Amino acid sequence: MKEGTGEEIATLPDLLRPGLEVVFIGINPSLFSAQHGHYFARRANRFWPCFSRSLLSLAAREAIGLARLEPIHDRALIDHGFGFTDVVKRPTARAAELAASELAAGVAQLVAKIERFAPRIACFHGITAYRQFHRALPGASDDPALGLQASRLGRSALFVLPNPSPANAHFTPADQTRWYDKLASCLADETERRA
Repeated sequence: MKEGTGEEIATLPDLLRPGLEVVFIGINPSLFSAQHGHYFARRANRFWPCFSRSLLSLAAREAIGLARLEPIHDRALIDHGFGFTDVVKRPTARAAELAASELAAGVAQLVAKIERFAPRIACFHGITAYRQFHRALPGASDDPALGLQASRLGRSALFVLPNPSPANAHFTPADQTRWYDKLASCLADETERRA
């Protein structure tokens, strides 16, 4: 809902289809992104600049003919193997505003989406986004950490990146770009594994 109005804000649509290479998963859309209709829409968010500098986006950037991708390109990326969704679809100013029941319901829906669309890699932005999901995996006993996870969901590998929010001071933009490069390497391994 819009603060003080009782009016509900539309959320971001899932950008999903079968055959995707990577599906990026956030905890939930920010109010700003939902209002602007694009994933990672806030200019200060490091997703688009870091993803654009990475090896992971190289083929998509070359095909689209751009050196740097922006939020307005989120829908175009589906044609280049990248999708987007969230654990919870309700937009909030802060993820801390989500209720435990919303997270639990969101995880169940996300599991169904990943099983249905079976991307090569389901990639979570941040441990917080992944933690609830991880608890729902059968037999998952290891503690979640950044990088490729020991657990899989059906045919999909699971990968966790640092959250690209500028509030995540533990990682510089260069660090964030290196994580997208690591994801590119894992994607190459997954592609070979499925061949």
